Amino acid sequence: MSDHVDQSPVLPGAEPWSHAGNSAHGALCIHGFTGNPSSMRGVAEAFAAAGYHVELPRLPGHGTAVSDMLGTRWEHWTAEVEAAYLRLSQRCDRVVVAGLSMGGSLTLWTALEHPEVAGIVCVNPVAQPQAPEVVEMVEGMIAEGVEMMPGIGSDIADPDVVENSYPETPLRPLMSLVQDGVTPMVPRYGSSKVPMLLVTSKNDHVVDPIQSDQLAEQWGGPVERILLDRSYHVATQDFDKEAIFEAAVAFANRVISS
Repeated sequence: MSDHVDQSPVLPGAEPWSHAGNSAHGALCIHGFTGNPSSMRGVAEAFAAAGYHVELPRLPGHGTAVSDMLGTRWEHWTAEVEAAYLRLSQRCDRVVVAGLSMGGSLTLWTALEHPEVAGIVCVNPVAQPQAPEVVEMVEGMIAEGVEMMPGIGSDIADPDVVENSYPETPLRPLMSLVQDGVTPMVPRYGSSKVPMLLVTSKNDHVVDPIQSDQLAEQWGGPVERILLDRSYHVATQDFDKEAIFEAAVAFANRVISS
């Protein structure tokens, strides 16, 4: 795999975060596509407050300038997640993984690669392949020389909150998320025994909530669900964020002690 090096400086608030806890447990927190660690910082800090060791990586190409993201693919993001997971597992006995959107896809990937994961929290995860006509449309745009479309960030109901995300969506990385990342994972979902807390916004304008319904049916381990009425896609920064933080930590404490 070719190493990817971001050329632009990291945006204020988009820095990765690492925390040394005072327990034998760890939490890996993963942000979404075109976002950065700021969208998962609240979750990470809730785990830290509960004594967990925490790793909140910044995925390659994210949190700098969108030009840095153009050359990144699923393999770059999984490599960063794997490195963060290994850093964390060296410091603690049991690890839980939590992710938003594409961070949810990477959370599923981590659970499939590491069956020893104690539990996972997926918030509005990208979990299903795109319809063939959508793939065809995006591939057509790329063939015509279009590299980006308008951004998908900041789908938040709370009018006082704006997500720190890119204003554009790079198409080749998006196709990599779907085709290299999510699509090959779906047949593997049933093989996992890892417990999942699945948080789904009923009004999500980025990822269709039906993706969560399908995931819940496909996943081999036990699935607990929380449905949100008030929050949109970036629920970790929206009206229900405190409830998500609380539920994530409570779930983690439960699966780690079981």
